Amino acid sequence: MTVAVRYPHIVKIEGCPASLERLPRIRVSQIVIDYLNHGWSADEIHLHYPHLRRAEIHCALAYYFDHREEIDAEIEQEQQLIGEWYRNASPTPVELRLRSQGLLPSR
Repeated sequence: MTVAVRYPHIVKIEGCPASLERLPRIRVSQIVIDYLNHGWSADEIHLHYPHLRRAEIHCALAYYFDHREEIDAEIEQEQQLIGEWYRNASPTPVELRLRSQGLLPSR
């Protein structure tokens, strides 16, 4: 017997990242990053983001544990894009000044 699992607070459209139904700009991966990088529990995530409902956070984490490869790949791709942007970004005037003063390491 096959059991269908539902994630009542999550929307997953083919080709798009899984996100919250009520707040579609909040991706599951964003919630998961706080869980992974900071070690925050669902309650701690709620303390930092009180606009998220506890049920949404728990549902996002449940979705992650059932779709770990998908979400991990999304996080990895985002990290690569951030690294690429960082390598290609022109230094700001503040960054140049701090580097000239030896207050920031050279790139």
